[in-house]
Amino acid sequence: MKYGFIKVAAASPTVTVADVDANVSEILRAAAQAESLGVRLLVTPELGVTGYTCGDLFLQKKLIDRAHEGILKIAKESANLSLVLIVGAPIRVDANLYNCAVVIYNGKILGIVPKVNIPNYGEFYELRHFTPAPDDIIELNINKESVPFGSDLVFRCDELPEFAFGCEICEDLWVPNPPSSRLAVNGATIICNLSASDETVGKASYRRELVRSQSGRLLAGYIYADAGCGESTTDMVFSGHDIIGENGSILAESKPFEGALNKDCPIIVSEIDVAKLVAERTRMNTFKSEKGKYTVNFSMKLSDTALTRNFEPQPFVPSSEVERAERCESILEMQSFGLRKRIEHAHSKSAVIGISGGLDSCLALLVSVRAMDLLNRPRTDVIAVTMPCFGTTSRTRSNAEILCERLGVSFRCVDIKAAVNQHFSDIGHDESSHDVVYENSQARERTQIIMDIANAENGLVIGTGDLSELALGWATYNGDHMSMYGVNASIPKTLVRHIVRYYADTANDPELSAVLYDILATPVSPELLPADDNGEIAQKTEDLVGPYELHDFFIYYFVRYGFPAEKIEYLANYVFVGQYPSDVIHKWLTTFIRRFFVQQFKRSCLPDGPKVGSVTLSPRGDWRMPSDAVSKIFQI
Repeated sequence: MKYGFIKVAAASPTVTVADVDANVSEILRAAAQAESLGVRLLVTPELGVTGYTCGDLFLQKKLIDRAHEGILKIAKESANLSLVLIVGAPIRVDANLYNCAVVIYNGKILGIVPKVNIPNYGEFYELRHFTPAPDDIIELNINKESVPFGSDLVFRCDELPEFAFGCEICEDLWVPNPPSSRLAVNGATIICNLSASDETVGKASYRRELVRSQSGRLLAGYIYADAGCGESTTDMVFSGHDIIGENGSILAESKPFEGALNKDCPIIVSEIDVAKLVAERTRMNTFKSEKGKYTVNFSMKLSDTALTRNFEPQPFVPSSEVERAERCESILEMQSFGLRKRIEHAHSKSAVIGISGGLDSCLALLVSVRAMDLLNRPRTDVIAVTMPCFGTTSRTRSNAEILCERLGVSFRCVDIKAAVNQHFSDIGHDESSHDVVYENSQARERTQIIMDIANAENGLVIGTGDLSELALGWATYNGDHMSMYGVNASIPKTLVRHIVRYYADTANDPELSAVLYDILATPVSPELLPADDNGEIAQKTEDLVGPYELHDFFIYYFVRYGFPAEKIEYLANYVFVGQYPSDVIHKWLTTFIRRFFVQQFKRSCLPDGPKVGSVTLSPRGDWRMPSDAVSKIFQI
């Protein structure tokens, strides 16, 4: 509860057409099953108490009266359950019959929501039996209790106000202006859809896309419970295609017809993060919240929710190989077209880049080459400069040279040892002291050289620093964090790695691919300290600031969603269980937050660079933070 997760479910109990007693029994069985799984909100299909396919039997008083009795029985026999149960039933009000969602909790009917849009085309003829929802909310007397009735009801939990839901029914989702849009504006973070959507060719994918896109548009969770086994197949077939979505993603989904041969009630379960949804609505000032017509409050004893849903350990990197390749190609295009525009606008004769043999400068070089290709200019207009010094290893130096050769760019080598030693002499620094002066002097000397070469060649210095380094402040101020255009500024380290791998996988040059693979296998390092006795890299970044896959996870949830550190730690322990001990996660999360605040001054003066994803730290774009903000209340 304290992290904002609510365990929800959609179920498709077996239906016996017009046999209310059998259907009530199946619904209660599904509710008991959901309770055993810790579910707090269960949605069942449209008209599930009677069956959707009763036809003109809906005009029989006997069926409607028995449905009324069935609802009361469900309320009474589910009183000991700690979940909200939503069932579909025909409800008669005066002389009108409505297709309704009945919301039941703690032995009572909290409210009844009638269907707004009644389909009467093709295989549907609901207007023969049902009346569209009235505009107003009225009070019904059911079993001597006052029950609100209307399509605008929002049900809100007292203990967790972010847990608020509304209901719409089947066709309501398929129209141009779904009721769920109004419900979300009125505060509902979860939309419950009771449906009896028959299966036709191609309909499952369209249905899935409707749920996905509507949840994204509303910044909401969406629970879609579909009619399945037992409905009449006289003219239609129902597949029990249940779906749970959240803010544009599908959290859980049943395969159409998979429950038809299952003795247990088909049920899908996941957790909707209502706290995240409210935070996202707060961030987006185009989401205009309004006070709804009627809010039904209920009290529910909540406890911490055991997670079952999937969280990507690398949230910036798609898990699907196909989608990952598409993402990499798309980012390369955005980077190279952004750089192309800048070179063209500045009338630059060259692009100058410091190349180290590491991942970031490798990606920046690949982007620079693409930009020149787009400009129909020779690749020799890209000037790659390697600047070996005290910590440069033969491996990275060799990789830098081979990479430049295979790409066909201009290559220069400027050894900076003598210049840095002269600088140490000028400022009176002991070169045997491998402190921050020793390290940063090298970075600033490199920046000075490529800036001066750019001036001499009427060029632009292309920045190589990535999003992860900017978040941690792992960049020398007025050194390697400075450039004239930073093409990697919004790309995290985990994604940099995959983009370079994608380039290697798709290159038509085996030698180019080979050097790219070796760069990928090289430990991440600024190479500012001398190599070890074997000539290998001694200074490994992730030993000093922590694993980048953890930091990128932290960045995503801290910057993109504003999660508190406690929630990020909770998720990290869930996602990286068996990979990183909890004390290690705690250590590096503490480091991340401390460095993120202390190092803001480096981000406040960043050069221009293209935004390619939903997270960026540009001081002109998405992230504006005072450089002297303190991290005290944000720490764990």
